[in-house]
Amino acid sequence: MFLVSKIFWLVAQPLSLAFLSLLVGVLLMLSRFRRSGGVLGALGLVVLFLSLFTTTGPYFLQILEDRFARPSPQPAELSCIIVLGGAFENVVMSGRGGMEFNQAADRFIETVRLARAHPSARILVSGGDGSLSGAYEGDARASEAFFDAFGIAADRVIREEDSRTTFENASYTKDLLEANRLERCALVTSAYHMPRSVGLFRSIGIEVVAWPADYRTSGKARLGFDFTQPSLNAQLATTAAKEWTGLVAYYLLGRTQTLLPQ
Repeated sequence: MFLVSKIFWLVAQPLSLAFLSLLVGVLLMLSRFRRSGGVLGALGLVVLFLSLFTTTGPYFLQILEDRFARPSPQPAELSCIIVLGGAFENVVMSGRGGMEFNQAADRFIETVRLARAHPSARILVSGGDGSLSGAYEGDARASEAFFDAFGIAADRVIREEDSRTTFENASYTKDLLEANRLERCALVTSAYHMPRSVGLFRSIGIEVVAWPADYRTSGKARLGFDFTQPSLNAQLATTAAKEWTGLVAYYLLGRTQTLLPQ
């Protein structure tokens, strides 16, 4: 399933879909299937335009980010803090060393802040190597130096190093929580990723305190045209499409109980 999902997303992400539609459309137009080629070419142009020059991506990503808010007031006690991987640039680190982060770095920054506010809470880092090659460190292992740099004792950290997908994050984390007798845990992940994550944890009987981080939108996005930042629009459209696809897939596979958890 992991390999299938990776290959599927290589083709299904918006810019890849637009390119393939245009490519096949041109080839068909050069043959006797000119009408079908024209339709495919037009589809590719529509997907490309929506991705680059509209707020479609930010708008649908914002819907996910608004689904869960941090609790107010904050809980007085937490026994553990679960942080999902996906923040370390493990490919870069394998070649250059050190610590390198991507946009999801807020997941670990917020985890450190929570760990200091709740000094008795354990930290469970869930994240193995999610690459196709399987040749890199996962976030659970890469985070060792990060937490050490911020003075967090190694014996506070539990590492789940085998998961490659969000479904595996939840499944493998459950075993570690039970083994360490941990309850009342905060779940830290990107805000747009929180609905799918909470849905998976709930489906296997784990109630968590949603603690979103790494917001990508302003919270004020509206559907419309935007010619000022095509590369950012395309990036957000790709992220939104991937997350909505994951929500639908997990729901259809019976891995979550609702399409859009809240």
